[in-house]
Amino acid sequence: MPDQLAEALLRYTDRQPGESPFRTPIDGLAILRSDHPKPPTHMISRPAMCIVAQGAKWAMSGGNRLEYRAGQALVIGVEAPSIGRVIEASPGEPCLVLAFELDLAIVRSVAEGLDAPPRASGNAGRGVFVTDFQGPLSDCALRLVRLLDTPKAIPTLYPVIMREICYWLLTGPHGGDVARMAMANSPSQRVISAIHSLRGRFREAVRIDELAAIAQMSPSAFHRQFKALTSLTPLQYQKQIRLLEARRLMIASAVNVEAASFQVGYESPSQFSREYARMFGAPPKRDAKQMQTVLRDNRAAAGAELIAEHA
Repeated sequence: MPDQLAEALLRYTDRQPGESPFRTPIDGLAILRSDHPKPPTHMISRPAMCIVAQGAKWAMSGGNRLEYRAGQALVIGVEAPSIGRVIEASPGEPCLVLAFELDLAIVRSVAEGLDAPPRASGNAGRGVFVTDFQGPLSDCALRLVRLLDTPKAIPTLYPVIMREICYWLLTGPHGGDVARMAMANSPSQRVISAIHSLRGRFREAVRIDELAAIAQMSPSAFHRQFKALTSLTPLQYQKQIRLLEARRLMIASAVNVEAASFQVGYESPSQFSREYARMFGAPPKRDAKQMQTVLRDNRAAAGAELIAEHA
């Protein structure tokens, strides 16, 4: 089945102009294609499932590195900073990934309808893990890609396929981890509520007591379960969110280094520059210029390809 999925993804991406990631008529679903290995990419991951049909990638959340390749998928249940990298790809066998957002409300609805829903323990589970997608999950992925050829059927059939995917995840070997992410009063879901508060107020000083109160836990229990779920402490999480937002401001809006540092909550531009270089491997000004050059080159290549296609 992975071979069939790879063939379907190749056919779809061959017809599309521009560069990966390829957006689709299904909101929240994208196809990633890489003809060569790529350097690490920093991002803020949202709850999603990333299925590899061909090639291989790794993802790092906190200090945990997870490798996944054809026949496997990365399941992300919590919004958190992460790093991703394509490690196996070539023009003859590009890395092909089907990525779609997971609606935790649908996961919860499916779990509540099971005769014997997976039991979540009293501890926060892993927020990111790798699972096999053989059998029914592979069939669902193939039907998702084929559905792109019949856009009128998407509103009716896409929700059905997504519910089926949630069913197989919940009844599979990682069902407990999936259930912890979605069940309304599980420790993981309460920590996720605190994460949402931290994301919305990342410019402010972190108060562990306030976040622990949102999660209905003692500060020590909250700190422990936050790290179990995200592989980061709350302070590390906030720092990475701040640096990612500053990078976005400098690249997309040409905000200068000092202004970006203040806008994301830093009081010291020199501290900001040190921590930025530690995370991204280059000082802020140089890194932003390099990334702007890469983006301009990609846009130029995409424009040239589009012109050639219609010439």
